[in-house]
Amino acid sequence: MMLKLHTLNDRIRAHSNDAAHGTEVPANARLLFCNGQVGARLDGSVPDDPAEQIAIIFERIRTILSASHMTMRDVVKFSVYVTDKSILDDYQNVRGRVMGDHNPPATLLVVEPFPRAGVVVEIEAVAAKIDE
Repeated sequence: MMLKLHTLNDRIRAHSNDAAHGTEVPANARLLFCNGQVGARLDGSVPDDPAEQIAIIFERIRTILSASHMTMRDVVKFSVYVTDKSILDDYQNVRGRVMGDHNPPATLLVVEPFPRAGVVVEIEAVAAKIDE
C-alpha cells in the first residue's frame, strides 16, 4: 500500500509548485519524523550558496530515510524555513530535481536568522511506509 497524494486543483487553488494539498497515510504505516536539517556538510562547513545548502539538506534527509528503509517517495510532508523569500526559488528547483513526480505538501515559512552562522534554510520531513 502506498501513500495517496491529494491534489485538488479543481476545488482548491493550485500551489505555485503544484504540490499536493494533502497526503493520506494508510493504516499500519510506520511513521518517521526528521528533525530540522540544515545545509552543513559532514565536516561542519556550511556553503554560502542557498541551493547547495538545500541539496545537502535533501541528501541528509535521504540518509535518515534510508536508515529506516524508506526513500524520498515515502515523504508525507515537508516544513521549510528560510531566512529570505528569494531562497524559495532555489528550494523549488532543488526539490523538483530531487523529488521528481512525488510532490507532497509543504509548509513554507520565512523566519529570522538561524542561530548558526551562514545557515539560511532548515527543512523537516515526515515520512510513512507500510512494510510488505
